[in-house]
Amino acid sequence: MLRQSLTRCLRVSFGNAMTIRRIVPNIQSAQMDKSLAFYTDFLGMEVAMDMGWIVTFVSPDNPTAQNSVVQTEEETAKPAGLLLTGEVADVDAAHARAQALGIEIVYPLTSEPLGVRRFHVVNPNGVLINVMSHIVGKSA
Repeated sequence: MLRQSLTRCLRVSFGNAMTIRRIVPNIQSAQMDKSLAFYTDFLGMEVAMDMGWIVTFVSPDNPTAQNSVVQTEEETAKPAGLLLTGEVADVDAAHARAQALGIEIVYPLTSEPLGVRRFHVVNPNGVLINVMSHIVGKSA
């Protein structure tokens, strides 16, 4: 059901769907140490990327099974906030599609120093969607 809904949301008016490589949930946390212990010690995930403010965990058996934890300040943390990251094959094409469909872009298309090119939109439910591709030849 979720896959069908996501596929419908990502179709352009003439029926072509973009290629989705993965969707990574980003959980906001003011307790990064506890989050690290939960995902590594309890779930057995490995740290794939640690930038201090964001840690991405990956399944050792399935590299597309991932979860990220994004640090928030204690006083500004909200209960269980959710941000979604969708890795696409061509972020520039996805950006052009968002513009063509009149979807509000809340973070501009940007090549980041950490080796990704991305932009942000907000879905109809108010969830921030980070649409990104890895920059060929760069790694995080």
